[in-house]
Amino acid sequence: MTRVAVVLFNLGGPDSLAAVRPFLANLFRDPAIIGLPTLIRHPLAGLIASRREKLAQANYAIMGGRSPLLEETQAQANALEAELRSRAPEIEARVFIAMRYWHPFARETARAVAQFAPDEVVLLPLYPQFSTTTTGSSLADWMRTYKGVGRTRTVGCYPTAPGLVQAVAEQIRKAWEAGGRPDGLRLLFSAHGLPQNVVDRGDPYRAQIEATAAAVAALLPELPDWRVSFQSRVGPLKWLEPSTETEIRRAAEDGKGVIISPIAFVSEHVETLVELDHEYAALAAEAGVAPYLRARTPGTTPAFIGALADAVQDALPQDGVRPFGPWLCPAAHGKCACRDGGKAA
Repeated sequence: MTRVAVVLFNLGGPDSLAAVRPFLANLFRDPAIIGLPTLIRHPLAGLIASRREKLAQANYAIMGGRSPLLEETQAQANALEAELRSRAPEIEARVFIAMRYWHPFARETARAVAQFAPDEVVLLPLYPQFSTTTTGSSLADWMRTYKGVGRTRTVGCYPTAPGLVQAVAEQIRKAWEAGGRPDGLRLLFSAHGLPQNVVDRGDPYRAQIEATAAAVAALLPELPDWRVSFQSRVGPLKWLEPSTETEIRRAAEDGKGVIISPIAFVSEHVETLVELDHEYAALAAEAGVAPYLRARTPGTTPAFIGALADAVQDALPQDGVRPFGPWLCPAAHGKCACRDGGKAA
């Protein structure tokens, strides 16, 4: 029986209020986030973490004092493992989780995968759209860490994978129907932002976000008014625009209600449960946007888990880093890991 290890990558989140500061320090120490020499980056990361700690703790307190991301990812891992075993009982598939900034770290997961002694290893980021700051950072961390056996291949991105697109569309339609199927809504696809200079250097993230949004919108003719926006801006740099805050205010000016879909997120966490559900909901109420509806992330919906299983099965006969689904980054996006054979990661 062939042993296949599937490694799901995600950012991770603090499991207690006391873990918030070290989690933030890990985040800002990442050279993919702050591109400065180590001797400068590490002290700066500590300073930023100390300054952001109280605000971040307040946000996590809203969610019960911890991030739900690990539990959400574990549920996805369990569902994917069951789906793979159902599809291919001749394969012993085991799904592992590696978080970038909190437990289980890649080094912990690498030991577990090595102990499993797989014949094949499939690296599957839970970031559908590739960025050097997410997928690239997670893959580089894994490559530095894993020393076990098994032939490795990587799903670099899957921004237009049919199952992902279907799952997102289903969640939007569900939120629309639960809200009474109101007319005159503007659909906002809200993605986590990036500094503009990251994209200017060839990161394909924005192009892939827009491709996902367009594919989802094509399945939702009942919601023809749609736009892409970016959330979670921090620091003084110019970030991708338009911001989600700007688009909520613009909807108010246009007399529109809003249904918002977290297009870059596949699990619920602080950016959805606090930023979208509390901060932006309050902004919408203040601006006079009504209704304000929020679609859930794909989570463990059958369409999304099916997309992940499809991606694994598609990757097994391949080599290197490949996209899954009908997508290939334009040549201008030189940081695309699929285009450059994994060097960007």
